[in-house]
Amino acid sequence: MITVSLNGVEFFAFHGFYPEEQLIGGQYQINVEVVFEPAGELAADELNYTVNYEVLYNICCKEMKKPRKLIETVANSIIDEIKKHYPFIERIDVSLKKMNPPMPGPVNYSAVNITYNKAATN
Repeated sequence: MITVSLNGVEFFAFHGFYPEEQLIGGQYQINVEVVFEPAGELAADELNYTVNYEVLYNICCKEMKKPRKLIETVANSIIDEIKKHYPFIERIDVSLKKMNPPMPGPVNYSAVNITYNKAATN
């Protein structure tokens, strides 16, 4: 099995349950990890035998541009897009952090973590 990950990917986006959050926006951080069996021999040194982390980044970018009320919805959409692009992936972990969420006191971040496990869905 191979693991490919992106960590600490930062975005400014307009997610939030409250209308003002979708107006003023905020900072977010994403971690994505995927686990899979390689599609071919890694010694061939070919990108199409693995998961391209640039594609993972672009999927995150695309989904972060769509304002949503819940960060859970965003994280789940990222997983759905990764599954469409790479159906051979066995596991996907997405962690989405909302930096400095609007609270009455200081909070570094709130977060959701969603895991897709192909074996559990078959």
